[in-house]
Amino acid sequence: MTPQTLSPATGRSRPARRARRRPFLSLYTLLVLAWLLLPIAVMILFGFNDTASKVNFTWQGFTVTWYRHLFAIPNLTSALVNSLTIATVVAVVATLLGTPIGLALGRYRFRGRGSVDLLMFAAIAAPEIALGAALLSLFIVLGVPRGYWTVVLAHVAFCIPYVAITVRARMTGHDPTLEEAARDLGAGPWTAFRLVTLPMLLPGVASGALLCFALSIDDYVITSFNAGRTVTFPLWVYSASRTGVPPQVNVMGTLIFVGGLIIAGANVLFSRRRAV
Repeated sequence: MTPQTLSPATGRSRPARRARRRPFLSLYTLLVLAWLLLPIAVMILFGFNDTASKVNFTWQGFTVTWYRHLFAIPNLTSALVNSLTIATVVAVVATLLGTPIGLALGRYRFRGRGSVDLLMFAAIAAPEIALGAALLSLFIVLGVPRGYWTVVLAHVAFCIPYVAITVRARMTGHDPTLEEAARDLGAGPWTAFRLVTLPMLLPGVASGALLCFALSIDDYVITSFNAGRTVTFPLWVYSASRTGVPPQVNVMGTLIFVGGLIIAGANVLFSRRRAV
């Protein structure tokens, strides 16, 4: 048996003190998780509310009517389609542009590397209202009419650093000798990258793409500055909140949340399979 270390102040063993702290830490963790999940639970619950008006703040009964009439409000449907398509385009473009930056930051040492690194973190740390106002000023100076594609450009601009940082973090665990071994066996630079490096980077690339999709689909501040007459799902919900949010909003939010869970779970399973 290993002797227990006694505290000089209390004479109690360290394992005993840790055992006493464990229930409090568990309770604290459960309370924080409950607080974080409470708004989502309310959203899911009121997607089944049998309300007869636009005001969906009072529980009046259970129904699945709103799932059957999910697209009954054309403007809301159009706003959701805009958010989904913008988020998809942004995820693809930002991943294609941000992955080489993250690869370069994680693999090579070059002049200006520190400045690029600082710029990536500064873009992430900057308040959204500052980014939105800056992008709005840029579009006005260039004479670009605001609309669907200015939203896409704005979202790509603030999503690229997230992809770059995610891929760079993935590169820290990359063993360069594997690619060197492939080169020694006769593989060219592109073949070695495609067959050795890229598969190792895929979990980081996928995580960056999913992060971009999530940031884009629920962005309000930057979108409101650069949307023009284009209406996205967050903009529609905010404008509707003044008169009453219909239950379809809760249903759409629930479906987006469930879809995000499925995609995140699939990404975790994919990463574990590649690790094995």
